[in-house]
Amino acid sequence: MVALASSPARTEEFSGNDLRDIRLGMAATELADTGYVDFSCAADTKRTLAGWKDWRDCPADASGTRAIRFGYDPSTSRDGTMVAGHPAILTLLIDDTGHIAGLQIETDPKARLYIRKKAFLLGLQAKSRYGAEGWACTDGQPGAGDQPVGGVYLKERCTKTVSGRSLVVERNLFRRPDQDMKSFVDETRISILRAKD
Repeated sequence: MVALASSPARTEEFSGNDLRDIRLGMAATELADTGYVDFSCAADTKRTLAGWKDWRDCPADASGTRAIRFGYDPSTSRDGTMVAGHPAILTLLIDDTGHIAGLQIETDPKARLYIRKKAFLLGLQAKSRYGAEGWACTDGQPGAGDQPVGGVYLKERCTKTVSGRSLVVERNLFRRPDQDMKSFVDETRISILRAKD
């Protein structure tokens, strides 16, 4: 067991930004004024914001963080809001001190099928970015009547803590009994939160 404590998985560090020029722990005032659009409160997407500076206009959750939904400016990202080639829904969490406390990345379920059908692969890219070693993963069991898609059934949840970040990567690929051949669950959800001390 002592070997585990000194293994690279325990000592590895992550340096760099979590998404584009966004990094956990940075002040909201440091966020770029350009390159981002479609700001709204995640709890009520009809409540639009002029930009990052209006983050206080969104309601705080029980932990005091405010969730802001945003996208990439088409003038700087001609393919739209994509993360590693996957259409994505992005949410930034800002704490009551005005610092970034978290980031949530979800594959967009409304994307066209030919783009969305590989959504479960985004989770592999996220795991690689934060280091392939040291993930604790669990596989969920099929629900009643759930079927594999193309021979693959996937309900995976992986967690890891690295460089002050608590990471959760969830990947799903399966067909529910009420879904036709062109409809199925294919998604990745990534949560990057400040690790609790």
